[in-house]
Amino acid sequence: MTKFNFSIKKNSNPKNHLHLRINIFFFGVFIIFSILLIQLTVLQFVEGPVMAEQENISVTRTAPLLPVRGTIYDSTGQTKLAYSEPSYSLYITLFKNYSEQSGGSPNPNRKEILELAEKLSKVFQQLKNINTADYSVEQIIEAMDLEYKQALGYTPRLIKSGLSNQEVAYFMENKMEYPGVSVVEETIRKYDPDTIAVQAIGYLKSFKTSKTTVKYKELDRLNAEQTDPGLIYSELEDVGVSGLEMQYQDLLRGKNGFKQIAINAVNLPEEGSLPVTQPPIKGYDLVSTLNKTVQMKTEQAIIDQLQWLQRTPVSGKLHPNAKTGYAVAMEVETGNIIAMASMPDYDPNAPWDYEKIKYIYRNGTVESFPPNDSGQHPESTVLLGSTIKPLSVLIGLNEGLITPGTTYMDQGYAEFGRDNSRVRNSGGKAFGLLTPVTAIKNSSNAFMVDLIGEQLWRKYADQSVEVWDKYMKEFGLGVETGVDLPREFRGRIEYNQKNQSQLSSMAFASFGQQGKYTALQLAQYTVMLANKGKRMEPHLVKEIRDTNGSVIQTIEPKILNEVSYEDELWQTIHRGMATNVDSAFQGFPYDFARKTGTSQQTIYKNGQAINVENGVFIAFAPRENPKLVVAVVVPEGGYGSQSAAPIARKIFDAYDAVFGLTMSPQS
Repeated sequence: MTKFNFSIKKNSNPKNHLHLRINIFFFGVFIIFSILLIQLTVLQFVEGPVMAEQENISVTRTAPLLPVRGTIYDSTGQTKLAYSEPSYSLYITLFKNYSEQSGGSPNPNRKEILELAEKLSKVFQQLKNINTADYSVEQIIEAMDLEYKQALGYTPRLIKSGLSNQEVAYFMENKMEYPGVSVVEETIRKYDPDTIAVQAIGYLKSFKTSKTTVKYKELDRLNAEQTDPGLIYSELEDVGVSGLEMQYQDLLRGKNGFKQIAINAVNLPEEGSLPVTQPPIKGYDLVSTLNKTVQMKTEQAIIDQLQWLQRTPVSGKLHPNAKTGYAVAMEVETGNIIAMASMPDYDPNAPWDYEKIKYIYRNGTVESFPPNDSGQHPESTVLLGSTIKPLSVLIGLNEGLITPGTTYMDQGYAEFGRDNSRVRNSGGKAFGLLTPVTAIKNSSNAFMVDLIGEQLWRKYADQSVEVWDKYMKEFGLGVETGVDLPREFRGRIEYNQKNQSQLSSMAFASFGQQGKYTALQLAQYTVMLANKGKRMEPHLVKEIRDTNGSVIQTIEPKILNEVSYEDELWQTIHRGMATNVDSAFQGFPYDFARKTGTSQQTIYKNGQAINVENGVFIAFAPRENPKLVVAVVVPEGGYGSQSAAPIARKIFDAYDAVFGLTMSPQS
């Protein structure tokens, strides 16, 4: 076998390796620079002219013009509760790059814009009136957004809104001295100066600051997908954040107008180009069910009664903490809310100061919140107290626990459970022999506990709370009323607590100590008592009109659910709704059904438990063919007959004067 010997001859000269590496390095550098040189040549002589041409070609961008919001009228269709007034604002459009740095160097255009800001500040200073705040150079520069933090280059910047007549005239006459500056007619939202139902009407905030709400967070997301420029929300436009302003935002808003602006390659408007303008479309108008006259009387009645309770002893006691009151007046047949008052209120035309109004800007007739931040007072929703008793008796009658002829010997208290827990009547009064009618009329707690609460528990045992809850919800207690307002509170149910027995829950629920509800829920419940079982949807808007005043939609009455009982049962509770309120209703010309309530509630002050009494009152008039329901709540007002009933009387009188409780207005 032949063997082959392979050997590698090593180069013994290391200098040859060094020269080879140097040659390869320089060759690589040569290749790279050659490629760069070729690309630079192509860029300069081939693509350069094309890019230069593209730089001079402008494209069109759209800048929004804020929509004109619709008007909210009272029930007459004539009185404006919320409306938009013409207002003039000063805007600037940037035709140059005025940012602090340009290409890494100080921007030579900066001096020009700073001089303009100083010039504008001096004009504002010269033309300001005594009530106008100074407008500094720094504020103007911030509004100009020269670093493009808030808007794109072609978007007009708002310098100042609410220009005075002198300012408008000056800038119109001297517009050539202020390049890019223009006076734009817009609108400002105004409200009835008499502060009518301000929480129900609502208020506005900028879209930019309202995105924490679910509604506007979603609209902000949809903005990017919106193809109709009229429906795109701009950061500075005002949107409804409470009340009808929020509930009917989409109808009231209308549509944006817009300017189509020619811009260059650096996203700035082309000088000399004329924008194409599409004016805004005004939103629809709303005709509310609220009547200004009745609403004003309602609000004043609450304020007067609160002052009276604070300075006048009732049963030898003042009520210094009776500082809030809530009332709803609702028509029986239509569900129209004629008055809705949450007092005290605020002036929506005044500058917004959250700290001053944080406990009064919300609507206490549909929401639950405290009167202040102490945590030591009842919220706007309170226990119903004895106003639940007509329903308790109705449940007992319908369940066969009692009959219209049932008699009961009231000894002033009732005992229940193994430990003989005792519930007393108000003041421990013993009413003697009672029927269902007189039990409601005299407001017997003992009757309700012994014959309704305990007997319902004996019939249904572990299902008794569930049965009670079903009745409550059928009558609108513990569910949403369906009102056309946002953030409605469903109530706070306490009869299903795990730390008490079902017997105890039924006993206390039977006389109104196991559920907290809003004044509107009370009103809807009372409407069901009045019309014998129809739960009407309450509403605050009855018509929607277009810009020509034509009605495009009428809100029809709507029955949410209905219960059917024998007429004898309804007649029984109607006859029982005859509580003595002679002092408040002396001289009232109509027979009417009513029930007072005084709910006891435990609050804590400095760690100490204190019992307070809340005044509650419900009524409908006339007793036959009822037309109007009124519900009133006065936290810490004491007896309902002396705190809430006088307010209701004035509301009935006001309605009677305007609409008439029978055939024609009494006025």
